[in-house]
Amino acid sequence: MKFQDNFLWGTASAAYQVEGAYQDDGKGLNVWDAYTQEDGHVAHSENGNIACDHYHHFKDDVKMMKKMGIRNYRFSISWTRVLPDGTGKVNQKGLQFYSDLVDELLANGIEPLVTLFHWDYPLALHQKGGWLNRDSSDWFAEYAKVVVDALSDRVKYWMTINEPQVFIGCGYAIGKFAPFEVHQAHDLTRMTHNVLLAHGKAVQVIRKYAKQKPTVGFAFATPCCTPESNTPEAIAEAKRKSFAFTKNRFPFELAWWADPIFFGKYPEEAYRILGNDMPEILEGDMEIISQPVDFYGVNIYESKATETEFGYAENAYIGCARTQMGWPVTPEVLYWSPLFLYERYQKPILLSENGMASHDWVQLDGKVHDPQRIDFMKRYLRELYRSMQDGAKVMGYMYWSVMDNFEWADGYDKRFGLVHVDYQTQKRTIKDSGYFYRDVINTNGEAIFSDTWTEQ
Repeated sequence: MKFQDNFLWGTASAAYQVEGAYQDDGKGLNVWDAYTQEDGHVAHSENGNIACDHYHHFKDDVKMMKKMGIRNYRFSISWTRVLPDGTGKVNQKGLQFYSDLVDELLANGIEPLVTLFHWDYPLALHQKGGWLNRDSSDWFAEYAKVVVDALSDRVKYWMTINEPQVFIGCGYAIGKFAPFEVHQAHDLTRMTHNVLLAHGKAVQVIRKYAKQKPTVGFAFATPCCTPESNTPEAIAEAKRKSFAFTKNRFPFELAWWADPIFFGKYPEEAYRILGNDMPEILEGDMEIISQPVDFYGVNIYESKATETEFGYAENAYIGCARTQMGWPVTPEVLYWSPLFLYERYQKPILLSENGMASHDWVQLDGKVHDPQRIDFMKRYLRELYRSMQDGAKVMGYMYWSVMDNFEWADGYDKRFGLVHVDYQTQKRTIKDSGYFYRDVINTNGEAIFSDTWTEQ
């Protein structure tokens, strides 16, 4: 039992979470750089100033990926490393870093997948209104062109924006992530519209200026709900809930973000529920937002669920298996989400993130044994394979993450990586799961059905 021959097996990371070097070589500040310096936002008052220092260790990190058999690497560009003020003068040293990284990946047989924006919004633009400013989409398009001009001769795969549900929902609705603000619906809908315009304009830029034929998409969050049973009624109800619109949590809703891209309009319920809080939509906006994309990228860790009156979400129960993040282990989500998303939007699905945080440390034998992560990967990938057998078109799987890193408001306690990072010394140690994933890749998925794996 194998995945298709052209299946993309890879890993993922994000600039702010791994690069460090937050003021090196002319880089400008972003909202995470600025606001994590304040106490109270991040566990232990930690920040990404140094992180994994990938900026200075990228060549060794790429060699490590090669050792693990990684074929595709999804990484993000730091906007302010390229444009310190978000617009205007280009920082050539910062741009050169990404050019060197791409060259190093290709030299080691690893295909780069570039994400233009993974939450690290330029501080200078934030101070000009950020996503509330209608000009924000033009700022993003200018930035996109700089990156495309520099890298598209070697980069084929592009993702515009990562998890807008999270950086808008957590950053501006509930204040959990940078810039740690709380806004009302009137502002949040306008931010949404400007983010979607930024996505659409970036797609236009990539299509127009790429030096080789690009493959373009995005990386959204918000997976689908899973049905309580396999009855037609339960499946229909899970679909309904997956794409529903609610007033209280609309920034996190799937259809709120995806429908404008694929259908050229916001969900019908949104107009009724939000009323005057809906954004102003100018002539031509929806045409820009609904620029054709090549795939639907989605980051999935657990099934979508709402809280119940008993204190457990619908995907949880007393004593259920949970990751270090406290998220229930729900492998069936990789069966249902690709099926539901492909059925609704008719685009190939890219699992742009999937993985788990676990309690990992270097043990007395000098190795990192993480059997829970191996078990997690087997369970989730088996469900993904089953989804594909039943009709979902899936183009690839990016494990999150290639190495332990700065986990946003949780700081460095949560370890998602296939590689352990000692933040005191920056020493990397490939975990058992990293060697297991190498077997998965080398066998094109057959290893997920085996009870054994080889370390050497």
